[in-house]
Formats: sequence, structure tokens, C-alpha cells
Amino acid sequence: MDGQHKLKKNDVKAIAANVARLSHLLTRERGSLPAAYLQEAGLREAYFVYFLPPNLQKMYVPLRELAFHPARLLDKDRLRILDLGCGPGTSLLGALEFFSARENPPRIELVGIDQVAGNLKIVEELFIARQQTAALAASLKIIHSGIEHAGRRLAGTFDLIVFSNVLNELFTHDEGRIGRRVAAVSDILRRFLADDGSCIIIEPALRETSRELLQVRDGLLESGFHIYSPCLYHADCPALSNPKDWCHEDIPWDSPALIQELDKLTGLRKESLKFSYLVLRKDDCTLDDLYGGHAFRVLSEPLPSKGKLEYYLCGEGGRKPVTRLDKDRTSANEAFGTLTRGDVVRFEGLIDEGKRRKIGKDTSVTRLLSNQPSLPAE
Repeated sequence: MDGQHKLKKNDVKAIAANVARLSHLLTRERGSLPAAYLQEAGLREAYFVYFLPPNLQKMYVPLRELAFHPARLLDKDRLRILDLGCGPGTSLLGALEFFSARENPPRIELVGIDQVAGNLKIVEELFIARQQTAALAASLKIIHSGIEHAGRRLAGTFDLIVFSNVLNELFTHDEGRIGRRVAAVSDILRRFLADDGSCIIIEPALRETSRELLQVRDGLLESGFHIYSPCLYHADCPALSNPKDWCHEDIPWDSPALIQELDKLTGLRKESLKFSYLVLRKDDCTLDDLYGGHAFRVLSEPLPSKGKLEYYLCGEGGRKPVTRLDKDRTSANEAFGTLTRGDVVRFEGLIDEGKRRKIGKDTSVTRLLSNQPSLPAE
């Protein structure tokens, strides 16, 4: 066990039972998950011990990509961050951890909004505990409100607006839920996102929730917003043409000892961070622009089969498989075999065969961005 959680075997078994129950609620029974589930002591402990440590680090990926923006958006002296449907403050804490690690961290002003008063109390407790050991200058304001009425309680603009694991909970049983989610996000961004601000949306990596996020993506594009990342294809999402397709991240994570023990007891695996995300902006600068265009995002794990290696990639021309025959492996395309989901890559001499792309002996492969950052376990 790690030093932070020296627990007796019976305590660990009790936590494991609640971890398994909460995991089931968060995946197979999301429709029956109560908004105030963290008010139940067992589920709250399960969340803090098992789900909170990796979840707060999911903010690192979109923030790291925003740090590449040529306007140096994250280098301001002060940043205002709004988290709508903040729950226990997971994404707010993730942002604090990210900026604490920067050489010249800004002063952070956090605003958390949630419809469950008990969640806001937890946010305050976690923020106070964190600030007792942190050098980062930060303040926190909490607002008790649902997202639909949040605009009545807000003032000013924000550098970052976050919707984390909340869109899938809005208008759940409404057949027009996608349009209503697009309208809700658009309204908030038009009123409260600074002209040089960014919106981060994080959703579970489940097929249903991820595909609905892609539908929201397309609606926001139609509403005039721009996708900064992760997309390197800027028309309607091609994954939606096949009901079996969806996009998500899967980033390796070195879990602490207690979580490894809970994995053994529950049969779960918290070896990686799985989630889907979007970064929206008002300007039309995209991650693709930073690499000079013609870049591709790796959407799958490597798919080896007899005599060849394949990945699904998305970029100019949409989502297609890219194949390299084993006999065509050369020093120029050696990097193809080391790609991982989320990487950004460029090819020279890629062969477009229509439904798929092919790597020849003379095709060169250059990894532009590894999306496997080194993430601390705690």
C-alpha cells in the first residue's frame, strides 16, 4: 500500500466493493446515476481513492496542447477558469496541478458551478487542503446552480471554460438533446468566453457518450466555433458515418499501489486514462496549423495482422486506415511501428488508394507530437 492510504484488508475490501458499484453506475447504468451520488459515504470514498487521482490528470492533455498556441495563451499573469457542472472539483484541481508545474505559473481565479450543494462543499474542502501545501496563488468562488441557469450568476469573461463529464448528463431523455447541448454550450461561450479564451470539453470514453460529443462537435462548428484540437479534420466528423466508430484517448498511467490493489479485487484496470475531449476557440487557429498542415492524428492502437501493420488516422481527407506491408518497412518509415493512439504524425510520399492509405518503401514518417505525456501517479 502507498503511504497515503495505509488501510486494513477489510477496509480495502469495502472500498473495492464501492469502487465496483460506482464503476457500474458510471458505465452500464449511467441513466440511473443520481446527481448527488457523492453524498453517499461509500461512493464518495470510492471516488476519491480510485477515480479522482487519474481523473484530475485528464486536464493535462488539452492544456498541454493549448500551450502550443502561438499567442502563448497560458502565459498570462492571471487566468480565470470556469468549470460548469464541476462536481467535486476534479478538473479545477487538475488545472491547478498543471499550472503549478509551470516555470512561471499565473494567478488562478477559479469559479465552480454545480447544482448539488454537497459537491460544492467538497470542492471547497479539497481546494483549501491543496492550497495549504501549494505555492500557486489561486482563489475559488463556488456557485450553486444548474448549467441552464448559470448565466444569471456569472460576470465577466473567462480564459478557460470547462465542461467535464457533464454534457452527457444534460437533457438525457430528450430526443433533441444534441441540439439543446449545442445551444447551451454556444450560449455560455458567446457570453462568457474571452475573445482569446478556450473551451475544454471532456467526456467519458464510452462509445455512446463519445459519439454524442462528436455530434455536439459538428453542431458547434456549424454555430461558428473552431476546433483547436484534437481534430485535424475540420469538416463534419467522419467517424459518425459508421455507428461502430468513435474517438477517445487512452494514455498510459503509472497507478499507485492502492489502486493496483483495488484493481486486483475488482477486476477493473486503471492502467491508463481513457476519455474523449474537444478544445474549442473563437479564432481559427488549429493544432494542424502549428505543424504546417497535412498532419494526421492516430486514432487507434496498432493493428497488426499477417504481413502488415495498420492504424486508423484522421486528417486531410478524413478518417482512413493507413497500412504498411512488412516487406515495405525501411529506415525512412521505421517510426510508423512506434506510433500510439493520440500521436500527431506527418508523412512524405504517402500513397492514397481511396478507401485507405498505404506506406511504401520511400514513404517517410515523422512523429510531430507524442500524446503519451509522462503523468505522475499522484
